[in-house]
Amino acid sequence: MNRRTLLGVAALLASAALPFAALAEYPDRDIRVVVPWGAGGGTDGIVRKITSIAEDQFDGASMYVENIEGGVSATGVGQVMSAKADGYTIGALTYDSIVTVPWQGMLPSYKLDKLKLIARITSEPDALIVDANSDYQSLQDIIDAAKADPGKVRVAVQNLGGRVHLTLLQLQNLTGAEFKIVSYPGGAAPQKEAILSDEVDIALTSLGDFANLIQDGTVRGVVEFANARNPTYDVPTAEEEGVDLKNGSFIVFAAPANTPEEDVAKIEAAYKAAYDSPEFQDWVAEVGVTPDWAGSDEVTGWADETATGLFTEMDALVESGVLSK
Repeated sequence: MNRRTLLGVAALLASAALPFAALAEYPDRDIRVVVPWGAGGGTDGIVRKITSIAEDQFDGASMYVENIEGGVSATGVGQVMSAKADGYTIGALTYDSIVTVPWQGMLPSYKLDKLKLIARITSEPDALIVDANSDYQSLQDIIDAAKADPGKVRVAVQNLGGRVHLTLLQLQNLTGAEFKIVSYPGGAAPQKEAILSDEVDIALTSLGDFANLIQDGTVRGVVEFANARNPTYDVPTAEEEGVDLKNGSFIVFAAPANTPEEDVAKIEAAYKAAYDSPEFQDWVAEVGVTPDWAGSDEVTGWADETATGLFTEMDALVESGVLSK
């Protein structure tokens, strides 16, 4: 056998040895979408809705949501960080994923540079929410009650040291009010149960987290810590009520850092198509969630700037004794 024939046989064998996956077009199997909070909360509902629309962009592949709770979102996000960078695992990050966990240094292995941020889809201001029959009609009513009887007004937050806890500490610091802070780790679902069972007087989270209970008249929003009024619900802003305080969450999709750029681009395109769809835009308007798109070319810079600014604010609260780290 001559050299030319040997080279031909070698090339043929090399081609035959290529794994099928290398020849298939991405995606050729299901994509796992990790939500680092419990089922039934606002983040879970939003991610499930937009993902169910986004998967229509892929032929022959589905996208399925998996809830992995714990560690103020660090457990689920950590699984995304350590997943194989093949485009078949992505995750939803929230405020705590980008701000709280890194600032507190909860896990030495938790580094955001292990992720490739794909897109931001929402920005949701925090809000104070009460039972529909509550006597509290305004933010001033709540502040007056908390000043008159310090520690009696019970407010449900999520994780101590997390976003909504920070918002409440800032509210106390700005107004001199003193609340009884009750923590319900795991997202908005246990806060809903606390309001429904009268364990607390107020819940602090986004209006979108309580959308179903607002819509059926079980609860109502008192104030939203935002720059502008919510387009869905007639709820005043803190600024209108005389308090200069703005804070809230967001949802950002991310993949393991070394995921192929072409796969990330396809995921981003699928979510952008879903985001722009009338089905999603009508749905977020109905539930009171604010859509706010930032693609892969700008979301990382935005996340870095947001985290840096909030780190400065939280460090100042630590120095003043309002917050512990």
